[in-house]
Amino acid sequence: MTNAKGTAFKPPVTVALTGASGAQYGLRLIELLVAAEHEVWVMISKAAHMVIATETEVRLPAQPERLAEALGERTGAAPGQIRCFGREDWMAPVASGSGAASAMVICPCSTGSLSAVATGASNNLIERAADVAIKERRTLVMVPRESPFSPIHLEHMLTLSRLGVVILPAAPGFYHRPQRIDDLIDFIVARILNQLGIDHQLMPRWGEDQAPTSTTKDG
Repeated sequence: MTNAKGTAFKPPVTVALTGASGAQYGLRLIELLVAAEHEVWVMISKAAHMVIATETEVRLPAQPERLAEALGERTGAAPGQIRCFGREDWMAPVASGSGAASAMVICPCSTGSLSAVATGASNNLIERAADVAIKERRTLVMVPRESPFSPIHLEHMLTLSRLGVVILPAAPGFYHRPQRIDDLIDFIVARILNQLGIDHQLMPRWGEDQAPTSTTKDG
């Protein structure tokens, strides 16, 4: 797939939003991946659509083609840069290890999705895509947002961590002296981008002096 300049997009990154609080993290991540010229493959669960409508002013259609158009308009993506897949789209490239390789981020990750991935349930495309990422030894970052964690949640996180999954809880720090909610969102998204090896200017790395920068959009 190529961008408007006729050059290929950078390797795809799969982003899945599930039904935990923190939809803003996933939406911001998609925005920054687009800005970094990566192809972005998106899956949004039914519960995540409800969370997005509850937590934000963003309204996204459920139908994959229309969802891709809406996200493209919101992020300024080039034609074809964002691809969206439905709950049971088993022909999607993320459904098989023989499909195109892609790092994957589940952000936010509900504890139900955490459980399903930890036990290999694969009852929907998000769970199957995560299962593929694990078996193919690809980068998988899961961003749980729950408090407190029960022993069940912690055991599932330990199981996944031992399999090489990055467990990155949505627990923003404050040493960068955030002034707005957007700064807290970017704190977590910066950590995700670090795990993906994607450069960013969201905030200075530890020991650097420059002031945090923000390129957030309204909505």
